[in-house]
Amino acid sequence: MKENKHTPCCSIAPPDLLARLAIEGSHEQQEAAVRALATSAAMRSQRAVVGRLNRQFNLNMGQMMGFTISADRKLTVYDTQNNGRTFLPGVRIRGWGEPAVEDQGVNEAYDGSSATYDFYHDVLQRDSLDGAGMELISSVHYGVGFDNAFWDGGQMVYGDGSGRIFQVGALTRALDVIAHELTHGVTDYTAGLIYSKQAGALNESLSDVFGSLVKQYSLKQAAADADWLIGEGTLVPELGKALRSMSHPGTAYSGDRQPGHMDDYVDLPDDNDPRNDNGGVHINSGIPNHAFYLAATALGGYAWEKAGKIWYQTLVARLRPNTQFDEAAQATVDVAGEMFGAAEQNAVRNAWQEVGVLT
Repeated sequence: MKENKHTPCCSIAPPDLLARLAIEGSHEQQEAAVRALATSAAMRSQRAVVGRLNRQFNLNMGQMMGFTISADRKLTVYDTQNNGRTFLPGVRIRGWGEPAVEDQGVNEAYDGSSATYDFYHDVLQRDSLDGAGMELISSVHYGVGFDNAFWDGGQMVYGDGSGRIFQVGALTRALDVIAHELTHGVTDYTAGLIYSKQAGALNESLSDVFGSLVKQYSLKQAAADADWLIGEGTLVPELGKALRSMSHPGTAYSGDRQPGHMDDYVDLPDDNDPRNDNGGVHINSGIPNHAFYLAATALGGYAWEKAGKIWYQTLVARLRPNTQFDEAAQATVDVAGEMFGAAEQNAVRNAWQEVGVLT
């Protein structure tokens, strides 16, 4: 497999938002944004190597780094004690089946990882991220007031938020943020979508899809009743209500550039400028996000029962590293027909036609 030189650390904060705040924000926001961007850049090469080895040589890097695989669930939360990446994973605080501790961030990371595992296991019959019982590792209190959370190729890492961009403690409170980032691990172990342009936007969209579904599943919430927001309440109020809206792309926060239709696709270069977002991976993900929302609400009921299973089967069996929007769309249409029938197939096709990906 060709090496993907563009694979960065997959983080929840849109880099174009951070870049804008680094230039246009208040003095406090500028400082926080620059710190978040610099830390994310430092993690970029590590995740590129880990993800490539996982796919190219079928290695479980979490296991190689000392984490375990077992017939029993494995889930451990560490405290980095405000240190950086050289201290990862940190000091062990809580393992699977152990009681809650005083540190709320530890408990939230534990609960969110557990809920994500339960969803994949109970709904999709997948045993952890790799499908083989991989230990779910989380590290909290990363850095000082770090405004991001990310999957580094082998584990989850959470900053506390500075209160200038992200609310303090919000990143571990948001179940959909946790599930979003962990789903990057599922994608690493399956399709291996490169983190660039349309393939990268599909990568981001799939994480939003399953992040939202984990939240809906935990609330036992029907598609018609869900808010379809990603990271609601994580940003400080003056910036916006959420990180993304799957039902109304482009409305989540001030300066949100997400399109909901191919007519508004943002063609950006994949360069080292965070304003260009690796060719628009967080920006253009609004298009497949909206297609999933339309399909799920058209199918009705609980979104994980049909739409979620269609998208999951497409991820694990049909997508490849360089899959483009139209290829992914057609794959979901085909899978819908194979799994359920003509009515479901038509609903999925109509959704992709409504966002301009299929004609």
